[in-house]
This record gives sequence, structure tokens and C-alpha cells, in this order.
Amino acid sequence: MGGLGSSQSLRSLRDKNTRVCGAVVKLSLTAFLLVTVIFPLITLLANMGLADFRTVFALPKFREALFNSAIAAATASAISLVVAYIFALCTVRSLMPYREVLSVVITVPMLLPSISQGMGLILLLGANGILTRLFGLEHSIYGFGGVVAGSVLYAFPVAFLMFADILKYEDGSPYEAASVLGIPRFSQFFAITFPYLRRPLISVVFATFTLIFTDYGIPLMIGGRFITLPVLMYQEVIGLLNFSRGSVIGSFLLVPAVVAFIFDIANQDKGSQSFVVKAREKPKNTLRDAASFAYCAVSCAAIALPVVAFSVLAFVTAYPIDTSFSLHNIEKTLRMGADRYLVNSLIIALAVASLGCVLSYVIAYCTSRTPGKSSRALHLISITSLAIPGLVLGLSYVLFFKGTLVYGTLAMLILVNAVHFLASPYLMAYNSLGKLNANLEDVGRTLGIPRFYIIKDVLVPQTQRTILEMFSYFFVNSMMTISAVSFLSTVHSKPVSLMMSEFEVQMHIEGSAFVSLLILACNFAVKCLIYGLKRRLKIAERGED
Repeated sequence: MGGLGSSQSLRSLRDKNTRVCGAVVKLSLTAFLLVTVIFPLITLLANMGLADFRTVFALPKFREALFNSAIAAATASAISLVVAYIFALCTVRSLMPYREVLSVVITVPMLLPSISQGMGLILLLGANGILTRLFGLEHSIYGFGGVVAGSVLYAFPVAFLMFADILKYEDGSPYEAASVLGIPRFSQFFAITFPYLRRPLISVVFATFTLIFTDYGIPLMIGGRFITLPVLMYQEVIGLLNFSRGSVIGSFLLVPAVVAFIFDIANQDKGSQSFVVKAREKPKNTLRDAASFAYCAVSCAAIALPVVAFSVLAFVTAYPIDTSFSLHNIEKTLRMGADRYLVNSLIIALAVASLGCVLSYVIAYCTSRTPGKSSRALHLISITSLAIPGLVLGLSYVLFFKGTLVYGTLAMLILVNAVHFLASPYLMAYNSLGKLNANLEDVGRTLGIPRFYIIKDVLVPQTQRTILEMFSYFFVNSMMTISAVSFLSTVHSKPVSLMMSEFEVQMHIEGSAFVSLLILACNFAVKCLIYGLKRRLKIAERGED
């Protein structure tokens, strides 16, 4: 009896230590997120005064920029959603050839800064653009039309991936029953498809609109006199060093993202919890498959043309004066420090991917597998960065961290990127960990196995593919981001992506094209590496089965 009591006391002490340790970890993570997300944002908002609001509202340029941003984002979002939904239908609902290849090609813009899309459109449809000269076009690409076209190219792949993921898991049983009852396909869409899509569609709409509304790369490159809020904010802070006005403009950039954030919180866990009874059948239809392939091929060509255009431009002497092959622009760009800044970018991206994966995974474990009020609070803070545009987060870091030891260092850029891109990988880990057996920790406690070993030997191996995707997401976005780091970098810590903004001012688009190629090559290499590792894991799992 004494031995049994001693064993129970030891287990009770171990459980108590585990709870204390868990509480300390949660408290530490919450404090970290408060310092890196909430407090900088509060500092930004506190930096604004009533006089600043009045001054900004009185500016005709602000009212014009606000209207321009809203109308351009609304138009580009509508086009992106329609085009992306049709593309998703073609890849998910048809048997067209090369579906996987076309689905990969369409996501290439996600490996590049948005400013590259604007540059590619200028090369194709600008005053001396390739297509402009070839077909004798007179309409200018600069302004509203160019911003909308570039925004569609930039946001359409993101909307496509969201739609494709939704459509893959749609239950086919209602459609089978509707066909038996003789309900026409047109009626099936409004009776079955639209109700299924309604809730996730609102999330896709908010995500696409926010992505376009807060982007400044495309309007900066191709907007001309068509000024948008992000460009105006950039001009106020970088050009005029007016942080108070920049804060006011930044607060308006927060609005659509905050609305989307509140909506997601309000509708959390209210989606359909039903399992897929039967996947939708895809009967053979030659005409449908041919039409789907033609549509997807044309869409991929439209996506690829700007990329091909600036890829060629990097090896041109001086477009459009001298289009002969030359390495002069590459040499010039390297002399300006592109190689050094590329090393900075790789260090930042690798550090962000490593730190971000560990941080987001630990947070996801705490929130998904240790229920409680503290977990819900930590979850809420963790997804807050979804509602903060990069420009706003960067400016808030300037105001909050200025004068500290990390300000102006690579550590500052690593920190801002890790926080900026935290939410999506965190949600990946949160969803993956939440699907695993909830009793693993209880079984481990009964057998005397520490929680650390449950995580290391069971949970991590079960979620390896998710971890690889998280690493890829952090790396790719850190390599190509401009907005979050534009206010924080120095000559010594500058990432290579910021050279594109400088080249845009200097009208050195050949150098900007070369920088885009460098970023694309690095991101593509990492994507291929991640794909290979995931494939090896899949083969290993099949071998074990």
C-alpha cells in the first residue's frame, strides 16, 4: 500500500509540474505575442491625434486614394473570384490532361513580389511594350486598368487555391440524388452548390479584397497618377518622414482586414461538420475536358507572359533602345550589392522559416491540445496578425522598437517577418494537431511518458508534411516581401527584394527584372526541395503500410 501511495504521489507531483510548466509556456508565448503584435499596433494607434485625422481628411489626395483603393480592389476582386472559381472547377471537376502541371504553373506569381507583376505588364503593354508595339495598341496600361489587371494576376492564384480546396471536399451524394430526380444542372448550382459555397465564399471574398486593398507593389509600379492608400502611406513615411500621417493612413488599411478577422472569429467552428459520404463523380466528357484545358491553358499563358517578359528583360542591353543580348545589367546589379543583399535575404528567410516553424508549432500545440481559457486567448492573439497589413506592421515596429538594440539589425527583420507570416502556418499546425487522437497525452501520462516525448516521437512524425509546408510558406514569403521590411531595413540589413523599389525610382527595370529572377530561383528551389521531401515521406509511409 505504501508503494502504491508513493507511486500515486509521484504521479500527482509529475502532473502538477506538467501543468505549471504548461502554464509558464503559455504565459511566455502570450507575452511574446503581446510585445511583437499587440503593443506595436497600440503604439501606432496612439501615435495618431485628432489633428492628424483632420489634416489627412482635408487632403484631396487622401480622399482620392481612398476611393481609388476601394474601387480598384472591388473590381479586381470580382474578376479574380470569377476567373479563379472557373479555373478551380476545371481542375477539380474535369478529367482534362495536365491538370497538376497547370495547377502548379498558375501559382508561379505567388513566388514573386507583386511589384514584378506590374513590371511584367509594363513590358508587355506599356508605352514601348512588346504587345503594344506588335499590335499597334494605343490605350495606356497605366492607371486604373493597369492596377486592376496586375491585381488580378497577383490575387487570382490565391483565390484559386482556396476554391480548389473547398471544391475537393464537397459531398457528391446530393448531386447524385438530384440527377436521379431529374433536376437540371443549372438548378443544382443554386440548390446545392451555392448554399455549400456561401460561407467559405465570404472568407475567400474578404481574403482576396484585403490582399489587393493593402498591396502597394502593383500600384507603385503601374498606377501612374492613380494613387492608392498603400502608395500614399509609403510616400508619406519614406518620402516625407511623416509618421503621424502614415499612421492615420495605415489605420484605414486595417479596416477590411479587421472586418474579415471579426467575421472569421464570429463564424469559427460553425461550418458543416458532416463527412464526405461520396466524392463527386466525373463522367467522361470530351467537350468539357477540351474546353477546360483551353480555359486553363489561356489563363496560364496570361499568368506566364509577364514572368517571361521580365525574365528576358534581365538579359537585354537597354530596353527598348537596344534589345541585344547582354550581361551588363546583371553585372551592374551585382556591383550595386545584389549578391550581398541576396545573402541577407537568405539568412532572413532561413531564420524566419526555422524560428517561425518552432514558434507556430508550439503555439498550435498549446491551443489545440491543452484546452482552457488561456488557450483560447492565445489562439485569438496568434491569428491577429492576419488583420495587420505588412506596411502597417512595419510602421508600428518603427514606432515601438526605435532606439532598442534590435532596431536596424537583421534580427529586427527576422522578427517582423516571423510575426507577419505567423498566422497561416499556425493555423496549418492547429488544424493538423487537432485531427490527431486527443487521448495521446492521457495515455502517455498513465504510462509515465513525459509530454515532450509524446510531441517528439508521435505528434511531430505524424505532422511532418504540415511542418514542411509551414517552412515553405515562411521562406517564400520572407524572400519576396517588401511591405513589412520597407521601413525597417538599413544599408547593412537590406534584403534583395527592396532593390526592386529603388530600381523602380531609378527607372532601371532591367536590374529589377534580374532581382525578380533571383527571388524566383530561390523560392522555386525551396519549393522543389519541399516537394521532394514530401514525396519521400509519402513513399516511406506506403512502404510501412
